[in-house]
Amino acid sequence: MSWGGKVGVWRMIWLVCALAACSKADPMQGLEPGERGRVVRVIDGDALVLDTGQSVRLIGIEAPARPYKEREGQPYHEESKRLLEDMVLGREVQLHYAGLTRDRYDRALAHVRTTDALGPTLWLNAEMVRRGGARVRVYPDTALANEPLLKLEKQARAAKEGLWHKRAYRVPSADRLPDDFTGFQLVEGHVTDMMGAEGIYALCELAFERSELRLTIGKGAAHLCQSAQGQNVRARGYVREMRMEISHPLDLEVLGEAAD
Repeated sequence: MSWGGKVGVWRMIWLVCALAACSKADPMQGLEPGERGRVVRVIDGDALVLDTGQSVRLIGIEAPARPYKEREGQPYHEESKRLLEDMVLGREVQLHYAGLTRDRYDRALAHVRTTDALGPTLWLNAEMVRRGGARVRVYPDTALANEPLLKLEKQARAAKEGLWHKRAYRVPSADRLPDDFTGFQLVEGHVTDMMGAEGIYALCELAFERSELRLTIGKGAAHLCQSAQGQNVRARGYVREMRMEISHPLDLEVLGEAAD
């Protein structure tokens, strides 16, 4: 092969590699760029404060709750807070919005990425999941860029990273639930039946095999009323009186023939 031919081949290889790199989508793509600031305080594993005075709630994740008034802190809350502190305290960050930008407490609801040269560039929401400092929690109003977090959570759970080595965060089977199965939870089980649901926000309820727990399917996840029947699933949502709220399709993962 001539020298000119070799150059042409290498140019082609470079072009293919460049196109492959470009095709790897940035999970922040499509999000609205928000404020920048320096992190001056970490409240817990999913909340921080910027030097502008703005409080920020990291969306797509649920870290163990700290003590508040008469409420005791959840297991691993101190470790979760330290994880976030070690990554971001004193660093410059930028917020990225995925829909709703403020909650009722005027906290910014955002994905957060570091922007300075004090350490590696970190997508904090993803890092907290990857390191076992938080679980994935999806809200319909801020669900963009949440899907990649589920894979990171699965890997952290399999490796028993962080909170996943605690008994309190083991994902129970729907037919063997602990006595205190309330609040935000994950559960696995076999969906056997569908029935009507009460209330204007619920379309149906799904029943688990040999379990009193019901999945209350909201309008944003309507197709699950049919597609989840007969499936082994992993569900996540807030539990009240043995009803788990499923408000987004990402709240329910189909596991196939056997739960993993």
